[in-house]
Amino acid sequence: MKNHILTMFLILFQTFFYAQSIENDTITRTATIEYTVNGNKISFNPETPQLSQIAGAPKSFYTFYWEFGDGNYSFEKDPKHTYKKKGNYNTQLSVTNNYDDGKPPATRPKEVAIHEANFDVSENENHYLVAAHNGFRIQTNRDPVPNEEMQLVLSYGNTKEFPTNGEIYVFFNEKKYKAKNFELVDVRLHHNEKEISNEIIADNNRYISKNEFIKTTGVSTFIDEQLIVADTLKQNLPLTLEEAKAYYHDVKMYTIDNLEANEERNMFFSFKTTPEMLKDTSAVISIRSIYVPERGNDSHKVLTKEMEIVTSHDPNKMAVYDTRLNYRLVRFKRLKYKVRFQNDGEGPARLIKLNVDIPEMLDKSSLEVLDMYPECPICPEEEINYSCLDTIITKDQISFQFKNIYLPGTAQKGVHDKDSTKGFVKYSMKFGKDFHKVKSKSKTAIIFDKNEPIITNTSTSRFSPGISIGVKSGYNSYLDVKDSKSYFVGATISPYKSYKKYLQAELMISTHEFGDFKSASQQLGPIELDQGVIIDSAIRFDETNSEITKLNIDVVPVSFRYNLNGVIGLGVGPQLSFDISNKVNNTTSSSYFVYSKETIGDPIEALNETVTTESNSSLSDIKYGVFGDITIGASRIGPSVGVRYLYNFNEPHSQFHFYAIWKI
Repeated sequence: MKNHILTMFLILFQTFFYAQSIENDTITRTATIEYTVNGNKISFNPETPQLSQIAGAPKSFYTFYWEFGDGNYSFEKDPKHTYKKKGNYNTQLSVTNNYDDGKPPATRPKEVAIHEANFDVSENENHYLVAAHNGFRIQTNRDPVPNEEMQLVLSYGNTKEFPTNGEIYVFFNEKKYKAKNFELVDVRLHHNEKEISNEIIADNNRYISKNEFIKTTGVSTFIDEQLIVADTLKQNLPLTLEEAKAYYHDVKMYTIDNLEANEERNMFFSFKTTPEMLKDTSAVISIRSIYVPERGNDSHKVLTKEMEIVTSHDPNKMAVYDTRLNYRLVRFKRLKYKVRFQNDGEGPARLIKLNVDIPEMLDKSSLEVLDMYPECPICPEEEINYSCLDTIITKDQISFQFKNIYLPGTAQKGVHDKDSTKGFVKYSMKFGKDFHKVKSKSKTAIIFDKNEPIITNTSTSRFSPGISIGVKSGYNSYLDVKDSKSYFVGATISPYKSYKKYLQAELMISTHEFGDFKSASQQLGPIELDQGVIIDSAIRFDETNSEITKLNIDVVPVSFRYNLNGVIGLGVGPQLSFDISNKVNNTTSSSYFVYSKETIGDPIEALNETVTTESNSSLSDIKYGVFGDITIGASRIGPSVGVRYLYNFNEPHSQFHFYAIWKI
């Protein structure tokens, strides 16, 4: 019987342990590569785990990125690929989960063996890059998420009618951010591209300065940091490299040899996003590439790939270019936004509405559309039947409406280029005349034709604290101190023009002059005077008048302040005061009287005396206290007056602090 019970217990334990193992295994999801071979033609298909739908989001789905190991790639779910040569190829798959509440599935490369070589040029080579993208293109498989890997495809082609030897530069990790956003973990090259030293940027005797370039060419605009397309060849390569080197921390450079006319090639980069990646989601970061088709020639092309930092993968999103703003300078700049969208339907979209919330601090009348896709003109006032972008401004929104367009859907038959299903609007606005130092939030409702709206993430811009220095002076009143006179001057430091709550520190030097009076009496025994006169009993009265002059350092290490409005502000905090000089002048007058039978008699003037002493010390009087105060005036910036009640834990306890302050 005992053996049966033990056996049942072991079975139950193993079942529980196995169930727990299965549950734990599902935490890390995996996708696998499956394929079928037909000579040198391979049909790939992925096996993916079940999606975990984000509540309230559109239906979740996977997007796919394949590398075939021979320099070719695909973004299709089930691609077909024809290999040119026999051999073993390392195929890789990267799967991205959209609107899914979890991490992307992990995948492992799989080797494909090709034993036949029967390649038809028409099957794989259509020169799409050269024809549609001017021979230069950057693509990524997903947006950057902290601590995830991202694949970047850099494609270049020869648009000339003869073979060329060129160079490729890849710049990443912008210097304007404290921490690096990317770590380059792998580079896959298939056409004998060779990495070269980055010292070549400095070793170029053809370099000319910006001012010299302006004088000689008359061109005063240089590479835009947010450049998107490379339609034409640019000149003055040293200047372009100099600007890119000044903007980015890291660079990789490669030489390109024997690129045939109309030939297209791809380079593959794996970037691991760092855990320290910028915490402001919806911020825009970038990777820039410079393509020199012919080495030794100044002509070059520039592409900057802009990406929004996200916490989850979503093809419909909103981003702001400036997540941290300097409040002192914002009146002189425009705040830039970008709204991206993708048609995930089975058919094309004809009307797309982007209803964007506009923060109160921005001036909607200053709207400027910077760029868009699908590219089309701004709609005129009258009704038209051609493609255009309409902008409808309401009280707290701007509606961007793409009218009469054709945007294919990702599930539409015959659509292989996923980029053709995507669009965006980039726009900017000025700040209004009167706005406060508060963070701005904005999000967009995206409507495809008559479908339900898709709500994007919230893009947020915050103001950097800045520094405001205040100069203050005033008078200290001690209620329990006689003949007190105390004046002070000092400085404060706080965030610049805080709207409501903020912290402030103060340092003051104060002088304090006051008097003190003390009296004492003492009964004396027999006293012998001159000429042998003896007094049996006497009493002495001592009166001490003190004149005290102190030089104090008063410190408020930190106080909490709150502006009720632009006129009245409140504050509370601790204060520490210690003397660096404590000068005391004591004058003691002693008077003697005959004392008999508890009665004070005649004065004994011969014994009267006055003694004066002087002393100086420091750190002899340290006070600790707490205060509350109120200011009236320009509470955020500028002049104001205030009164503070300070309670010291040692005497004198009560103190009033009257002051005027000017913050700049």
